[in-house]
Amino acid sequence: MIDLSTLIAYIAIVLGFVFIPGPATLLTIARATSSGTRVGIATGTGIAAGDVFHTVMAMIGISAIIATSATLFSIVKYIGAAYLVYLGIRAIIEKAPANPAAGAPAISPRKAFRQAVLTEVLNPKTTLFFLAFLPQFVRPQNGSVMLQFMTFGVIFVLLGLFSTIVFAVSAGGLGKFLRRNPSVVKWQGKVVGGIYCALGVRLVLQQR
Repeated sequence: MIDLSTLIAYIAIVLGFVFIPGPATLLTIARATSSGTRVGIATGTGIAAGDVFHTVMAMIGISAIIATSATLFSIVKYIGAAYLVYLGIRAIIEKAPANPAAGAPAISPRKAFRQAVLTEVLNPKTTLFFLAFLPQFVRPQNGSVMLQFMTFGVIFVLLGLFSTIVFAVSAGGLGKFLRRNPSVVKWQGKVVGGIYCALGVRLVLQQR
């Protein structure tokens, strides 16, 4: 069973991810602004469906590694921590787009959903992120690894879906706000990058 402190820490970190404007948020806002709230919600739902796929793939892959070797699992976690630090540094130094809420053509909800699913599933960076992120909270001593992965994955997907729906519903105002305040998007990269780096450092310190 997942211990309460780990669960609370995980939920707090995921809330930080999903409610700070990132690629999924900006795509949802762009779609909702150009094609309406239904299209924005369809986009967020498609992203969530893609995240379900990545959760299952990570769950199967990491569970197989744990079954093979506890030492190998530790190595995977350290590699994952290093990757999160790398992502953090990239997010901190990358420049934000000048107008993140613009440039999306008008499309139907069905097409928006399909495109969002394919974009999320076929994004290798998302695959690597899930393989690096989820294992940081899995504790083999806490019981079924598969159940822990499934729990963390469901929480991530549900919170992500909730945030994209919120952003889709309020897309008009948010789009205008982001266009008037590009510094918000600029600083979100630094905040998210800091979270990534903190996760990596947290794992290293925890293992000492």
